[in-house]
Amino acid sequence: MPGLLRGVARTAVVAGTATAVSNRVSRRQQGRWAQQDYQEYREAPPQPAPAAPPPAAPSAGDMSSRIDQLKQLGELKAQGVLTEAEFEEQKRRILG
Repeated sequence: MPGLLRGVARTAVVAGTATAVSNRVSRRQQGRWAQQDYQEYREAPPQPAPAAPPPAAPSAGDMSSRIDQLKQLGELKAQGVLTEAEFEEQKRRILG
């Protein structure tokens, strides 16, 4: 029985040591990768901001669709489904 306990203890020590070494290697490797990424980021030229597309003029069909959506929002607010803040937020989203 003492030989069995000694074998189990030795296995536990070896496994614990292997885990500790593996974790340390992983942390060092992540640190190196992070440092490389940071250096690449600093050396890269700044990217120009993408130009915003010009707002398109609403067509007649689009305008009537917006009006219908606003009417539906007004009805939902009148029914108490939407709060004033929710109504204003959705109205702002529809109107662009």
